[in-house]
Amino acid sequence: MLIQLPSLAVVIVYLLAALLPALFLMRYIYRKDTIEKEPKGMLVGLVFLGVAAAVVAIIFESLGTNLLSRYLEEDDPAYTIVMAFLIVAVVEEGAKYLFLLWRTWRDPNFNFRFDGIVYAVFVSLGFAAFENISYVMGYGLTTAVARALLAIPAHMGFAVFMGYFYARAKRCHDEGNVRGRRLNLWASFLVAVFLHGFYDACALLGTLLSTLLFVAFVIAMYIIVIRMVKKESRNDQPV
Repeated sequence: MLIQLPSLAVVIVYLLAALLPALFLMRYIYRKDTIEKEPKGMLVGLVFLGVAAAVVAIIFESLGTNLLSRYLEEDDPAYTIVMAFLIVAVVEEGAKYLFLLWRTWRDPNFNFRFDGIVYAVFVSLGFAAFENISYVMGYGLTTAVARALLAIPAHMGFAVFMGYFYARAKRCHDEGNVRGRRLNLWASFLVAVFLHGFYDACALLGTLLSTLLFVAFVIAMYIIVIRMVKKESRNDQPV
């Protein structure tokens, strides 16, 4: 029995559908970095670190899911909430955050506040692009459209908040403010985790209330994130 493989043209279309939303948002953030552009080689490296974070997340999410299944049934709403916040959000944002911290914290190019947002977004969109390829290849172009409007911008949104506090932590560090550095580093991680967990929980619970909350949350987050990006770009200053 022969297995029919997709043609090269179909594969290319699917790959473009999976990657273009992330590339578009990367370009948007890159253009908003108006004072001093980050090295392109560094940004490409951050994208690939996002891919590495996705691979790490797959492993740890699988372990977390197996552990959670021992204590809660999958049809239990508590399972969905714990999965969304303590497994998916913690693992995915944690992997992105650790790679971000490892690569950029001591880099001399990290010298302006908006840089924190740029770095976090490029790591996050590298993660999202890799994740998106598997979804689009598995479920088709309808999924590509839905994820282009929801999942990819959401990953950018989580990253904007992460980068916002990350840059402030860097400024506190350079000023010798140890308490401020710690508070902002924790905020950088925990705010992203909360937003990601709330997004996933509302999307997965499937009730009328959770769906309404999801729609309201997405609209509010997109508006806030766009305003944050514009304001931080306009008022950019050294860390």
